[in-house]
Amino acid sequence: MSSERPSDVKLEIGHVLFIDIVGYSKGLINEQSDSLQKLKEIVRGTEQFHIAEAEGKLLRLPTGDGGALVFRTSPEAPVLCAMEIAKALQSHPELRVRMGIHSGPVNEVTDLNEQANIAGAGINMAQRVMDCGDAGHILFSRHVAEDLEHYPRWQPYLHDLGECEVKHGVRIGIVSLYDGEIGNPQNPKKLQVLKKQRARSRWALIATALLLLAVIIAAFVIVSRKSISPASSISEKSIAVLPFENLSEDKANAYFADGIQDEILTRLSKIADLKVISRTSTQHYKSAPENLREIASQLDVANILEGSVQKSGDAVRVNVQLIKAANDSHLWADTFDRKLTDVFSVESEVAKAIADQLRAKLTGQEEQVISAKPTNNPEAYDAYLRGLAYTLKPANTPANTLGAQKYLREAVRLDPKFALSWALLSNVDASGYIALNLQPTVALREDARQAAETALTLEPNLGEALMAKGYYHYACLKDYDTAVRYFEQARQFLPNSSRIPESLAYVARRRGQWDQSEIYFNEAERLDPRNVFLLTQHALSYIDLRRFAEALQKLDQVLDITPDDVDTVVQKAAIAQAEADLPRASMLLTTLHPVADDSSALETQVYQAILERRPAQIIPRLKEILAKPDPTLGYYSGELRFWLGWAHEVAGDHAAAQGTWRQARNELESFLKEQPANYLLIGDLALTNMGLGDKAAALALIERAMAVIPIEKDALDGPSPIEILARVSAQLGEPDRAIAALEKLLSIAYEGPLASNVPLTPALLRLDPMFDPLRNDPRFQKLIAKEGTAPPASPKP
Repeated sequence: MSSERPSDVKLEIGHVLFIDIVGYSKGLINEQSDSLQKLKEIVRGTEQFHIAEAEGKLLRLPTGDGGALVFRTSPEAPVLCAMEIAKALQSHPELRVRMGIHSGPVNEVTDLNEQANIAGAGINMAQRVMDCGDAGHILFSRHVAEDLEHYPRWQPYLHDLGECEVKHGVRIGIVSLYDGEIGNPQNPKKLQVLKKQRARSRWALIATALLLLAVIIAAFVIVSRKSISPASSISEKSIAVLPFENLSEDKANAYFADGIQDEILTRLSKIADLKVISRTSTQHYKSAPENLREIASQLDVANILEGSVQKSGDAVRVNVQLIKAANDSHLWADTFDRKLTDVFSVESEVAKAIADQLRAKLTGQEEQVISAKPTNNPEAYDAYLRGLAYTLKPANTPANTLGAQKYLREAVRLDPKFALSWALLSNVDASGYIALNLQPTVALREDARQAAETALTLEPNLGEALMAKGYYHYACLKDYDTAVRYFEQARQFLPNSSRIPESLAYVARRRGQWDQSEIYFNEAERLDPRNVFLLTQHALSYIDLRRFAEALQKLDQVLDITPDDVDTVVQKAAIAQAEADLPRASMLLTTLHPVADDSSALETQVYQAILERRPAQIIPRLKEILAKPDPTLGYYSGELRFWLGWAHEVAGDHAAAQGTWRQARNELESFLKEQPANYLLIGDLALTNMGLGDKAAALALIERAMAVIPIEKDALDGPSPIEILARVSAQLGEPDRAIAALEKLLSIAYEGPLASNVPLTPALLRLDPMFDPLRNDPRFQKLIAKEGTAPPASPKP
């Protein structure tokens, strides 16, 4: 009998990822060593590994041909880690790896060599699950899959394979994880053999007369087992809420109809048992379209909610109808007549009725959440809905951001305890700060912090407040670890929110974890498949990676939803510039007539004229805009003056260039005190001083920008000052420094600082006049000769 008492064994639930290299023992000794080392580097480079290790919640068990990771964080951690590994393995086809995942009891023990080790049923079962697979398989025990399939974001990945016979004749349920990019869609050989054995037994035992029936039954079983597959029937608990029609005589009340729709959708999305498509994917449809079946297919849902809102004075009428899209049958409909002060009851009643019709299970917490009344002040709620309407507009412009900010501030002034409005206000401020839709002042950053903290203090379990606090840490402080913690906390309160994986995609991107970022983008798009902002951001990631073909595919998806969208057309033109296809870029840009506040479109047109060495055509347009600068544009008018100076210089009018740059410097410097962390403003000043020949000032400003946004802290925008350094050094007689900077830039993914933010490419270097002083340098000639070069998707661990 063991001398160890039961109380001495400290068992805990571990979430285990078991990994091994298929065919490892067949390789030569040096091949085995190399393969194992590569696999270790890939595993250690995953975000989930770093997070769990940093928190002290990761146990590692090495084996001869792989190893096991025991996460003590969440059941999703080994799954996300496996997805990261699978993505990275696409660059290493020589590594044939399989993985198994199970959650179960584990305990730390001391082995015969007096070394710390891990044991327990959780480890053993994870290995047995893995042993059922072949190279490329990511297999789960059915226990793990049942935990995950409650969350809509995992359902498309999960494919039930039935049972697999393992050690001692035990049979365990196996589920495979795969989609179009990761995993192995083929049935494991072990399961194929088992099925063949069963078939032979049936053939010997079942009479020929029953064979046809057996085949029919088998086919039925196979089909039913694919119920988790994306190719299967759409979940009956899935729904999209289309825009509500505004039937009010005052058409200005459209914001109210939009708000009611969004609030109903938001309440539904907090029910974990439902799959609810985000508003950003439904807002481009009509209120009552005829092609419901087609729309449901595009959004991958079974049910559609239509509605209308009529507001007159303080009276509100809301009509809603729930429709089964497959046969256009009406499942439920109702009309609600309420006073404005009681409109929240409509939103709650509709959400509860739909949940009941779709037989969704509500937890006690969810019932409380969808019944919650965010404010008792009807005027505050009206202001909130007006502000919300601005945030829901497709274009993320300064005007829309300012409009949202104005009304949300009014809402919290009228009701200082309106947590939902505080949360949205914080998000608007933080988004404006990082996207530069608002002037990124210290005061704005402080406003975002105070609003988020107020929301969270008022309602600690409000998912939107947790998201706001996380987004503040991400956008304003670049405190990514804290941001991720808040986003993950918000997930339990916002189970259908695409904003959580979307925000995690942004964090991973700024950490330089491009593969992980793409996984999050794909997850967000499954929840929000027609969100043009999300699709555009995914396209921008591809642009940063110089994967232009994939970027164009995403941009074309956007144009399918919003034809002729100016910003999307401009991005396609910028890609053409980066590929040295100036005729195509010109064709796309000549039809556009951007106004002063459309910075991306206007500057891309100016850059096109400069790349073509024909800037005379754009100079009159810039002069016209700058003759009466809009004060709401802030430092951007000074930035435009830099571009005008550059256009004059390329046109050969040196005196005009110098005068314009002196004026630009004066304008830009006036904003620096209030915006000390605005690296784009600092970069504009560095380039302007370069034009004026002030090397010392330009280099000092570049050092300041690098300190504000170090590349170690921000892999997306951190390289931006390095591009400014390359340009300044090329122009002011520092070729060695310029070449070193360019070599660095061409080896990494990043967002460029000029025009449409495309990173430098060999093709752009050949065209851009700013690099003319380097043309005869053999090192530069070698750089521009590199075609089709692309940086690695992720940095080495």
